[in-house]
Amino acid sequence: MTSQSALFDTYARASLTVERGEGCWLHDTDGRTFLDFGSGIAVNGLGHAHPHLISALTEQAGKLWHTSNLYRIPDQERLAERLCAATFADRVFFTNSGVEAVECAIKTARRYFYAKGEPDRVGIITFQGAFHGRTLATIAAGGQAKYLEGFGPKAPGFDQVPFGDVDALEAAITGETAAVLIEPVQGEGGLRPVPDETLRALRDLCDAHGLLLIFDEIQCGMGRTGRLFAHEHAGIAPDIMATAKALGGGFPVGACLATEEAASGMVPGVHGTTYGGNPLAMAVGNAVLDVMLEDGFLEAVEQKALRLKQGLVSLVDRFPDIFGEVRGKGLMTGLKCVVPNTDVVRALFDGHMLVVPAGDNVIRILPPLIVSDEEISEGLARLEAAARALSTHAGA
Repeated sequence: MTSQSALFDTYARASLTVERGEGCWLHDTDGRTFLDFGSGIAVNGLGHAHPHLISALTEQAGKLWHTSNLYRIPDQERLAERLCAATFADRVFFTNSGVEAVECAIKTARRYFYAKGEPDRVGIITFQGAFHGRTLATIAAGGQAKYLEGFGPKAPGFDQVPFGDVDALEAAITGETAAVLIEPVQGEGGLRPVPDETLRALRDLCDAHGLLLIFDEIQCGMGRTGRLFAHEHAGIAPDIMATAKALGGGFPVGACLATEEAASGMVPGVHGTTYGGNPLAMAVGNAVLDVMLEDGFLEAVEQKALRLKQGLVSLVDRFPDIFGEVRGKGLMTGLKCVVPNTDVVRALFDGHMLVVPAGDNVIRILPPLIVSDEEISEGLARLEAAARALSTHAGA
């Protein structure tokens, strides 16, 4: 059955039309108020209508929207310098989205070896359950059949190995392998963190074989796990990293970060973007960093995450017929469900709370990073009410 809308029928949208939001709350056109623990799929890291972001965007909108990358954009240079100062990186390329940032990361890795005189080294090894976006290259990188179906031959150059299996990864390396691409915490794949020791083993393996290590931190980056980027928990760094989502706090922006060496093949003319890094996006990106780099901000995220996790563990203990285990890291958290996760999402929606489904029968619980203790308690209460209703129904 198709909708009457002029839009492509690629979404099964919920019956919710949002009118406005503030912080962790959304108000719809029917007068209902929802507790938003989905954050636009981890995009609204600072919640809705954050005053600092509004101020930065409004001020910039009154001055200049777009010039193209044919000319210098001072705030683009400033945001790049700030990201480099806060991370492993020396170079940044700004994009409009996360998938474009991953595409740039793939191109950067392949171009690196091309510039070194090894043009056949184009292979990228990824992990089962991964989600890297929906372009032809990134669905090939993810390797999931449900995203590949109907779009022609799988783009060559990508091989998947079992999640977190370092031995399988090493066995898959050939003379044509250029890089390893991994999400430090799988989002769509079911909120599965890669253990710190595994990330360190991947770093050692890439170094031993002369490969580039690429992290996809589109969803798990920008403070979501209590560090600016999730890989920092492991005490290692990639050669290339893609980030987006919360980088713009709701304004479309992504970035590919790289070391000087890894970016050495990206010379004038080999890559570009029309809108990426435009003045509007850069004003908002700098405003997001203003907040996230404030003293104590990330420490507060870790404290909130611990409080939320303790409540979720309690729910698993009390409703084993509904929830199986707590998943995730930091405020990128969720619950593995015993009943269909869509039933849980629907029950929470009926209780005016928004969460996001994921693979492996998981619900993602992704509150804005500015969530208060009271809002965490309210979210846990609504989760309990949904679990109780589902448990009663199952018992009946």
